[in-house]
Amino acid sequence: MRIAVFHNLPSGGAKRALYEWTRRLAGKHRLDVFSLSSADHSFCDLRPFAERYRIYEFYPRRLYASPLGRLNQFQRWRELNALVQIGRVIANKINAGGYDVVFANPCKFTFIPTFIPYVKIPCVYFLHEPFGITFQRRLERPYLRRNKSSDLLDRFDPLIQLYNSRITGLQGESLRRTKLLLANSRFTSEQMKREFAIEVSICRLGVDSDCFHPQVGIDRNNMLISVGELSPRKGFDFLIESMAYIPSGQRPKLHLACNRIDPDEQAYLQDLADQNGVELQVLSNLTAEELTLKYNLAKLCIYAPVLEPFGLVPLEAMACGTPVVGVREGGVQEIIIHERTGLLVDRDPEKFAGAIRMLLDNPDKRADFGRQARTYVMKEWTWSKSTAVLEEFLTSVV
Repeated sequence: MRIAVFHNLPSGGAKRALYEWTRRLAGKHRLDVFSLSSADHSFCDLRPFAERYRIYEFYPRRLYASPLGRLNQFQRWRELNALVQIGRVIANKINAGGYDVVFANPCKFTFIPTFIPYVKIPCVYFLHEPFGITFQRRLERPYLRRNKSSDLLDRFDPLIQLYNSRITGLQGESLRRTKLLLANSRFTSEQMKREFAIEVSICRLGVDSDCFHPQVGIDRNNMLISVGELSPRKGFDFLIESMAYIPSGQRPKLHLACNRIDPDEQAYLQDLADQNGVELQVLSNLTAEELTLKYNLAKLCIYAPVLEPFGLVPLEAMACGTPVVGVREGGVQEIIIHERTGLLVDRDPEKFAGAIRMLLDNPDKRADFGRQARTYVMKEWTWSKSTAVLEEFLTSVV
């Protein structure tokens, strides 16, 4: 097949997934990649696997500070119009390229890309996370607090209504023109069905078990690890609050491995850790080898993002033979097998701490969970299996 691949992704799990698929599909098919300059092209670089790699210039508009902040929705509305124009250019190039199928991945500004309505060949879009007005994460932070008068103004602000109407219309049109929608989890699929009354098939992701593997001769440190961008939605504050319930004499260190860091969130988490007596270390931009070592050094991986659609982190940890204590919500509960590869716990810090303590106090159970986790991942969660399923879906629409 000749496949046109699109993405406008930052660094993170979605880009890693696209990288793993692309390098395997490139062995059998011709792939051309279309992207925007606003994407992260160096993280999990796709260029070695593409026949052609086209980058279209797009720069987000400058946002205003107070007291002109209300004009920012107008700026974002103008961005949407610019993205539509670029989308037309990309679609025309794809239409003239003789491709069999388009494999579209998210745009970080609109979720589903704006070029899809103008493409004349079958398009498959992969939902790395759900979107829509009903999918809301409750994220409260002191530095994000707004006053009631601002919230009241938002309800009647015509610029906000203008932007919301525009993006909702663009998303709806792109969804209608997409031949096949794929999701990374049942959670994502069900959320999209609830929001848009559409059917979404499931194509599970995988993990590189050659890269992420148990390392011989390494002793586990008195340390727990969690991984993800340093932002409110990753739930690191919940992990700190949970660890505060572990007696100080038994409390391990908490290491956070982050690909992107929000300075306000880092300051907030450090203050929270200091208040609760949790020794916190934030690590940034680790290589895959460095991250593998961290997984192997940790006694446990703890993971509690807010309504995470999937979560590669538990898979990476389990591939390293490190059991996971995860929150029982979102796509996380579809990955961890409770009381076999780790533990699933409700979003209650005291209960979460109890699960951590139970495994810390039982090294034999911890080791058994780790062995079962590695076996389970190698059998069920390989990128080869994931790519084969994706390839079948792509072929089915040609």
